[in-house]
Amino acid sequence: MKPKTEIVMADIIRKIRTSFPFEMSEEEMCAVTCSHGCPKNLLEYIHEEISEWEQRLAQGDIPSLRDIDKLSKTARKIYKILQKNRLIDSNEKEQDKA
Repeated sequence: MKPKTEIVMADIIRKIRTSFPFEMSEEEMCAVTCSHGCPKNLLEYIHEEISEWEQRLAQGDIPSLRDIDKLSKTARKIYKILQKNRLIDSNEKEQDKA
């Protein structure tokens, strides 16, 4: 039996919240060169997206597979940019797989 899309979306949101450095201060984020994109703006964007989905899920909205795919692709792209900006350890992903 396939999981319900609202459960999958909630799981993606949980993973984003635990793996992205939302607690990092602006000084820490902007201390490194932002040659691959502004981490502050990217974190604000993804935080806004997941907050909106948390609210929609709480109201009983059911996400489509397209919604899930869009959020997960966006999160992966932002995660890679944060890695390139050295705000996330590139070995962290391999540790999660173990």
